[in-house]
Amino acid sequence: MHNRLLALPLVAGAAALVLTGCATSPSSGDASSDGTIRVVASTNVYGSIVESIGGDHVSVTSILNDPSQDPHSFESSAKTQLAVSKADLLIENGGGYDDFMTTLADASTTKADTINVVKLSGLDKGGDAEFNEHVFYSYPTMVKLVADVSKRLSALDEGDAKTFQDNADALTTKLEGLESDTADLKKTHDGEKVAYTEPVPGYLFDAIGLDNVTPEAFSEAIEEGDDVPPAALNDTLKLFTKKTVKLLAYNDQTSSPETEQVKKAADDAGVPVVGVTETLPKGQDYVSWQQANIDAVQAALQK
Repeated sequence: MHNRLLALPLVAGAAALVLTGCATSPSSGDASSDGTIRVVASTNVYGSIVESIGGDHVSVTSILNDPSQDPHSFESSAKTQLAVSKADLLIENGGGYDDFMTTLADASTTKADTINVVKLSGLDKGGDAEFNEHVFYSYPTMVKLVADVSKRLSALDEGDAKTFQDNADALTTKLEGLESDTADLKKTHDGEKVAYTEPVPGYLFDAIGLDNVTPEAFSEAIEEGDDVPPAALNDTLKLFTKKTVKLLAYNDQTSSPETEQVKKAADDAGVPVVGVTETLPKGQDYVSWQQANIDAVQAALQK
């Protein structure tokens, strides 16, 4: 999947004026007026990780942070441009998911380093296979990210390096707990068939050993916003009418007539539907969000 979150054209007026007013962007390592490190993350998933490590020593702007927002589209603003231009560190998902981050950085004079989480993950091997860019559901990747964020924050604020390392260690322990939970589930549910409307929870399913049998033509069309081929829709619906799968993972942040039809088929057949999201629900941090996802999948598998 490529260009999931598209940067729409900037409104010529306000955004340009704000950028013009930023005569010199602070270089990476300059502190903000209150002494905190300024971090801009493409979504609040990564913003939460940074906040857990940096605490009061960071000021985080998460561009996509509304759980009711469709994360498949994005429109820039003067406020967003200003935050990027003043950032000390940028974090993007990469893999074509949030190309607007590159657009925003290129439109500013920022000298901030960028963490590209897909590149950090090492999961994209290239080739012809369709790559699942939702690496924020990969706990080993998040462990790598925690270590990288801690290192980068320490370089920007050496005096608080021990705090960053201690917080990173505590967060890593929690992430390892998530990995342990999925490993336990794999002992019981390895090889069981499941389906999803989009490959959002793909890495979570992989960790549990679940076998996604959704027709690729269906999930790819949904993710791309294209029309679903009738044969692919029919094959997907059969997964529920024949009760081939144990659960349906449904992306709560996007919907279409086809996904609603599939969800109804699952409900009618008594197949559990597990809602998943691409950004954090309000009031949750990364670990609590993912723990809730694991618990929901476990409950569905046990029905």
